[in-house]
Amino acid sequence: MSDPELMVRHLGHIDYESCWQRMKAFTAERGPDTVDELWVVEHPSVFTLGQAGRPEHVLNPGAIPVVQSDRGGQVTWHGPGQTVIYLLLELRRHRLGARSLVSAIEAAVVDYLASQGVEAAPRPDAPGVYVNGAKIAALGLRIRNGRSYHGLAFNRDPDLSVFERINPCGHQGQPVTSLLELGLDPAREPCEQGLLDALARRLGAPLRPAQPAPSPGAATPQS
Repeated sequence: MSDPELMVRHLGHIDYESCWQRMKAFTAERGPDTVDELWVVEHPSVFTLGQAGRPEHVLNPGAIPVVQSDRGGQVTWHGPGQTVIYLLLELRRHRLGARSLVSAIEAAVVDYLASQGVEAAPRPDAPGVYVNGAKIAALGLRIRNGRSYHGLAFNRDPDLSVFERINPCGHQGQPVTSLLELGLDPAREPCEQGLLDALARRLGAPLRPAQPAPSPGAATPQS
């Protein structure tokens, strides 16, 4: 098995279901020497329910589609103004289990926000990262045969009113925040690079230069 390394791919604006199918195919087809990847995306507006998600937490979806996913967790929203980073990792390579991976992702977001002068923290009863009780980052993962997919959603400058249509992550009345609401620069590129750098440090693996999107369903082994 190759040493830890993280290939970054910027997929741009891509619909949730297509990206999900690509993640599943990559995870199923990867070999022992396939380099781990971080996919950076922004989705059109969509609500997603986790594998055991309860439909009653979707209060008023309106015209926004609802997708039943295979990640952990309850309901969340993805859409414009939110950066999503999917972590396609071989956990043994990083000496991680499911819980320690969640902790590493949360710590990376806390590190990034600290670099922006914001104090943030995870919660033991609800995965994610919070600023003064308001959620700025949501987490949802799937581990299959020791390999992870899905990942992290971070609010840069979305329309936060959309979260009023759900019980975010299954918590009624959960406040939600963003970089913009905190008075910080929500520019996409520096935010994404800051999060990627923080993830690389917490995972103890160097980043490869950003790459274009992979072909649909492709998992190309890298030595």
